[in-house]
Amino acid sequence: MADMEMPGMIMPWDGFSVLLLFVMWTVMMAAMMLPSAAPILLAFLELNHRRHRAAQPLVPTGIFAGGYLTVWTAFSTLATLAQWGLHKAALLSPAMAATSPALNGGLLVAAGVFQWTPLKRACLRSCRSPLSFLMSEWRNGASGAFVMGLRHGSYCLGCCWMLMALLFVAGVMNLFWVIVIALFVMTEKILVRGELFGHLAGVALVIAGVVIMTRLW
Repeated sequence: MADMEMPGMIMPWDGFSVLLLFVMWTVMMAAMMLPSAAPILLAFLELNHRRHRAAQPLVPTGIFAGGYLTVWTAFSTLATLAQWGLHKAALLSPAMAATSPALNGGLLVAAGVFQWTPLKRACLRSCRSPLSFLMSEWRNGASGAFVMGLRHGSYCLGCCWMLMALLFVAGVMNLFWVIVIALFVMTEKILVRGELFGHLAGVALVIAGVVIMTRLW
């Protein structure tokens, strides 16, 4: 559909097109975020088996993962609506990247500043300490596992949502930048100096955003 657009034209989207876009976002978010969730999934599996050996019911790890992915599915809904809005405003390129330098620069600056906020720090702390999260948030049964997945997914969303918004800068269909952002998320969560890496990246994002916006003057 994007390839059929002429400059200055806004092609209408029907319900099926929006549904396909939602499916694309949902699959992309799962592919980007599940690798970084591997540590807590493995920790849940190990703790679950320990409890099972102590005569506690065994809960499938997939239920925990389902709760986690439910949060990112909700985010995919919002991302789909945002992309639909940008399309209606004629602010998207055929590669599904924002064409407004002000918007691109603003998103980069906002993402960079967010890297230094207390909310980012608190959410990242939970993401970087999977065992501590499970020990403090443990709930029994399948419903408990799903709720734990929801709660951890919420921390993960709070940590990474601004980074995902940068897909509108790089291009939603740009596979290279999709992989780069996914690796960035993994680096923040897994490496010993991941938080420091995130802070330095935040500074770089702000600088890049300012450079883009100064071209408007």
